[in-house]
Amino acid sequence: MTIMTPPLALGQTVHEVIESLSVLPVSQRFDKPLSESFDIVWKKIEGEKGGFKNSGQEEEFKSRGLAMLKNIEDNPGPIAKKAIKLRADGGLPYYWFSEEDNIILCGKVDWIEYLEKTDSVHIIDFKSGKFEEGKDSLQLPIYYLLATNLQNRNVEKASYWYLDKDPAPKEVKLPEKDEANAKIEKLAKRIKLARQINHFVCPTNGCKHCLPFERVLKGEGKMVSLSDFNQEIYVLKN
Repeated sequence: MTIMTPPLALGQTVHEVIESLSVLPVSQRFDKPLSESFDIVWKKIEGEKGGFKNSGQEEEFKSRGLAMLKNIEDNPGPIAKKAIKLRADGGLPYYWFSEEDNIILCGKVDWIEYLEKTDSVHIIDFKSGKFEEGKDSLQLPIYYLLATNLQNRNVEKASYWYLDKDPAPKEVKLPEKDEANAKIEKLAKRIKLARQINHFVCPTNGCKHCLPFERVLKGEGKMVSLSDFNQEIYVLKN
């Protein structure tokens, strides 16, 4: 299941609009204002479906989303250049991380810019939130491994683009491949073991990430829709 909140609704909408550009020829990506696409996609999460408490809160988040897309139109940078897509076979891109342990790694990289001069790629992760990604985040290592294993070009660089405030992506240090593999393997095996023995113990006796799901299990949530991946989407009642 997924619990929808206004920040998540905003992020999903902005990401969907940007992703739709990657399948268009470079010359056609800005033929129409991004706000038009945004208004269409926003209908999927408007009102209660986006977890908005009232129309004023919804308008605040919608305005932020439009400002982010205006930022891209004014400063297209890599969005106005060639991009590649990872093979997905009808779902999320994935590969066998460990056939021996029956573990796959899957995920969707926001944008992969093709760097013609070096025949390599640039991983870009769009950020619609107000806070910067932590140094211990596994998101970049996962994206790096996906891009390394699902296409043949070298991953030359990676960046975060904080759309709320920056006119261009901010490059970050690439993970070391062996180190990224080790981090993901350790966590994946812990998850696999927990599922096998049905033993899920929170080390902090309840954290901010788990508590909303516990509220849903207690009947304090309302199912409002299904995601494209058939996840049940809930909003908290109060």
